[in-house]
Amino acid sequence: MDGDPAVESGLDSFSLTFPLPYRVAFIIILAVWGWGVNLHFLYRRRIDVPALIRYPGRSSPAQITHHQSTYRLASFLSLTSAASILTFWLFTRRDPRRVIDYDWLPMTNLLVVAVLFCVPLRRFSLPHAGRGRLLQTLRRISVGGFAEAKDGKFGDIILADVLTSYAKVLADLFVCVCMFLFGGRDGSGSATARPDRGCGGAVLVPLIMALPSAIRLRQCLIEFVRVRRAPYREATGWGGQHLANAAKYSTAFPVIVLGAMLRAREGGSPGLFRAWVAASLLNSLYSFYWDVAKDWDLTLFSKDRDLPDHPYGLRRTLLVHRPGVYYAVIVMDLVLRCTWMIKLSPRMDQFSDFESSIFLIQFLEVFRRWVWIFFRVETEWIRTSVTSLGHDDMVLLDDYQGNKYEDED
Repeated sequence: MDGDPAVESGLDSFSLTFPLPYRVAFIIILAVWGWGVNLHFLYRRRIDVPALIRYPGRSSPAQITHHQSTYRLASFLSLTSAASILTFWLFTRRDPRRVIDYDWLPMTNLLVVAVLFCVPLRRFSLPHAGRGRLLQTLRRISVGGFAEAKDGKFGDIILADVLTSYAKVLADLFVCVCMFLFGGRDGSGSATARPDRGCGGAVLVPLIMALPSAIRLRQCLIEFVRVRRAPYREATGWGGQHLANAAKYSTAFPVIVLGAMLRAREGGSPGLFRAWVAASLLNSLYSFYWDVAKDWDLTLFSKDRDLPDHPYGLRRTLLVHRPGVYYAVIVMDLVLRCTWMIKLSPRMDQFSDFESSIFLIQFLEVFRRWVWIFFRVETEWIRTSVTSLGHDDMVLLDDYQGNKYEDED
């Protein structure tokens, strides 16, 4: 039952314990915890994240902070999900038939998670203004909208970028609902059966996976048009960077299409596989370069990498941590963007098809994006602060040497 899913059609051991709907809920709740940690850590570094994303501010010092509010929501979501999965384990006891029959329990848990984001439960959920802002932003970007800078453009960018890392999770959410309502290929009609990622046809799941990248691509094109219409175009440039960013997101589409074609051809095709490898390599390396050089404004890929006024390959202003952490994060970002390479190893190829492995890869991508947020927000804070703070007011690398880290950490 734990072997190759292409051979064994029954539930594997991992799915008996942790069915797909619970895995989706777990990663969604993990995102709430992660956002709370992002807000908390950056708050301690004196980076005002709510101001950057134009998030509703606190009307009174007596109100709890944004990260405390986020932790409260995450705690409540965690408690409800823990109660649900404990009940599920009590009823099913890893019996395959019971796991399939009791799929309504994990699906109810998913519904509860969704309701907590939409229904005003002020005591346990997000403040009404904050939750409304989140839903408003989701609605705006989902239909291709993009706020102006004064209305929270950076928040739209962050949320859309996060969704690109949740593309496979969103696809699995669709698979859960599809299997629950219509049944998979085995006709079980259960969301806890072996995941059928072809549920709904061969096109729907790839389309859902491509949607976040399409949203980001459109945002880049909108920004390009805005720059072209700017009255002082010479100050902002002609917008080529936005086109280059749009091209980066467009490299995700060949990976998704070729991957879907490979899954449709069970026997495989050497030429198609080589094309998928080439597309994946381009997407990974282009995205890695953009993370380092554009999203984080580091100098690793520029001629200024070895200037004496900053650590090699980084920049002069470092707010998040010591230089060594930046180097470690650069390496981690490259490695986690290339997890698909395990398919190139004959020994590891089958490993990537196990449900536990798919979940691990999704988790690692979410973790990579969580780390990315720290440095992307730091970069935006530096960009916006430089225009309003004097040189002596900036928190520079020297401020984070010596005993400061020993005191705070």
